Amino acid sequence: MIDWKDAPAAVPEGSRIYAIGDIHGALGKLRALHGMIAADLEARPCAAPLLVHLGDYVDKGADPRGVVRHLMAGSPCPALHLRGNHEDMMLAALTGDAGAVAEWLWCGGRHTVASWGWDAEAPQGWVPMPAERAFLEGTTLHHRAGGYLFVHAGIRPGVALEAQDPLDLMGIRHEFLNSEQDHGFVVVHGHTAGFAPVVKANRIALDTAAWSGGPLTCAVFEGERFGLMGAR
Repeated sequence: MIDWKDAPAAVPEGSRIYAIGDIHGALGKLRALHGMIAADLEARPCAAPLLVHLGDYVDKGADPRGVVRHLMAGSPCPALHLRGNHEDMMLAALTGDAGAVAEWLWCGGRHTVASWGWDAEAPQGWVPMPAERAFLEGTTLHHRAGGYLFVHAGIRPGVALEAQDPLDLMGIRHEFLNSEQDHGFVVVHGHTAGFAPVVKANRIALDTAAWSGGPLTCAVFEGERFGLMGAR
């Protein structure tokens, strides 16, 4: 069931975009939400659907590897996988750099290490399957469609999209969240968890803490309207 709302922007006619917030190892909720998307597509066929996962597939939750494998196996429609700061930290840690390893473990990486069956004290043994690593390395930073920009964390206000620092796209918080500036598009993002989605004139936030008891939230963008649905 989609809860339709007034949209602050529009997507091209004939397209439909589903955007899912931070997953963080919540495999059961991801499977349920993908099932809801599949049912919606069956009930309301669309010529050009796209599913955008906003990043942070790993860390914190119970089954990060299961989430990665599920995403690799396919989605209810063509899908685009954005890179979150947690995928970025994981890839940095896999190089073996001691500082990157320590940062990742401190930020929730131990759950991911456990889901892969690795020893947290032996980073030299952290070797994902080549296809899993390729999936993580193949994630992208943003996607633009109509009046929306899809990105993991947000953007630095006043900076052109092509000049944005990747670290801001994956990790910015206060400068972006506190801005009421018109960015030239509505930014659809995750990264900063809340009890419910946040809908403002210049941004829509979809991280609803699925890993710690909240729902996994999906926004649906279609023409000049958008709606919300979630899996608990």
